Amino acid sequence: MTTARHLTTIDLLRSRPFPGQRGRSDVGDSGPGYHIAELGTSEEFWDDDGTRRALVEEQYEAERDALAVLLTARWGEPQTFSLWSVFDRGMAGEEIPDPWDFLSSSVPDLHLWRADGLWIALGVSQWDKELPFQLLAVVTETDPP
Repeated sequence: MTTARHLTTIDLLRSRPFPGQRGRSDVGDSGPGYHIAELGTSEEFWDDDGTRRALVEEQYEAERDALAVLLTARWGEPQTFSLWSVFDRGMAGEEIPDPWDFLSSSVPDLHLWRADGLWIALGVSQWDKELPFQLLAVVTETDPP
């Protein structure tokens, strides 16, 4: 993972139009009003005793935090936005718009900025303890729920 490449990807997403329907892009998923970039993906942890998983989780969180320092220099201090209540509300039947519904299934919290009419977010995703971590960047025009 390189920070310069991540910044380039975020800038590209900020300038790219949003598609009319959900689908895969060259860097992740996109849909009406959002782009999600998979900046990095770890290995899986099927045979791990938990040791490697903990180290990789720390690595991905450190990468997110290092990238957040550079974005903070651009846009000021981020909000820390917990997605737990968004997930809970979605599970209770509330209609949650994407990308927030999608993110709430695997990302506990985000660093979130508002710049030039868009929300920019960074988070670390993991769908289950055996599955890989992902460093995600999100650009959306949809307000957080």
